[in-house]
Amino acid sequence: AGFIGSNIVAALNDHGRRDVVVCDHLGSDGKWLNLRKRIVQDIVPPGELLDWLEDRTDIEAVIHMGANSSTLASDGDEIMESNFRFSLKLLDWCTERQVKFIYASSAATYGDGDEGFDDDIGLPYLQTLRPLNLYGWSKHLFDQVVATRLEAGQKLPPVCAGLKFFNVFGPNEHHKGPMMSLVSKYFPAIKRGETIDLFKSYKPEYRDGEQLRDFVYVHDITDVILWLLDGYTGTQLFNLGSGHARSFIDLVGSIFDSLGLERKIRFVEMPEAMRPRYQYFTQADSARLHAAGYNKPGTPLEEAVEHFVKTYLNTTDSFR
Repeated sequence: AGFIGSNIVAALNDHGRRDVVVCDHLGSDGKWLNLRKRIVQDIVPPGELLDWLEDRTDIEAVIHMGANSSTLASDGDEIMESNFRFSLKLLDWCTERQVKFIYASSAATYGDGDEGFDDDIGLPYLQTLRPLNLYGWSKHLFDQVVATRLEAGQKLPPVCAGLKFFNVFGPNEHHKGPMMSLVSKYFPAIKRGETIDLFKSYKPEYRDGEQLRDFVYVHDITDVILWLLDGYTGTQLFNLGSGHARSFIDLVGSIFDSLGLERKIRFVEMPEAMRPRYQYFTQADSARLHAAGYNKPGTPLEEAVEHFVKTYLNTTDSFR
């Protein structure tokens, strides 16, 4: 029922699949609104999922997006339980029953990016990565478990695909609060005519606001997942980004442009605690995804932001 998960439910429904079961905590932050337009057959709390799955023989695939996705999380035990050990249990279940398993990894596994953004599943490469936060480390641990089993020739699901999401944006983010994408976060202020603050740069090779990220529209993410469900077999990590690094000025400027407003941006000091862990550049290398047979082009940034603004954010119903 979260951001990417609810978009996957929407994409499945749009392609005629109504045999969908959601596993999530709905809580009290309005997450249910992400599913209000959807048809699902059950909503199972995570604590009951393994019991619910126990005797099922009709499961075609497990698409596992569930996790504590906060890059600011600090409770190591909670992250290990929700992001790592629960994933292991689902991997084992899918392996035993030979059910397709698609799971969320993260570009946060790459740390500062000094070792590149190669979605190589080989252990020698994975062991060079140094995630900068607990969330990224939990995803990295799980990737290495999959890689270890693959290297040892152990049994795995017929599809075992780990998706390294870059900076995803799109509808159904409202419940995420401070972890929303900048498009969702800044749209209301931009529509009100306010000036938007972006961080100054502390590296001479990057001008203020020209720090670079790989921003990717969630519709492109769901297209890849539908493709993985439709005939792909194998075990692999895949970067899911646009493949093009763009600046924060490009991103925020596109929101102003979509509304026909003059760009109003100023640059502010970055909190000192953030500076040592701040990424100045991310860009997905999509070569493995294309080599596996996926060749649909991604949505260009300006086109994606305009679609998001005009189809969702600037309407009376902003949910997909």
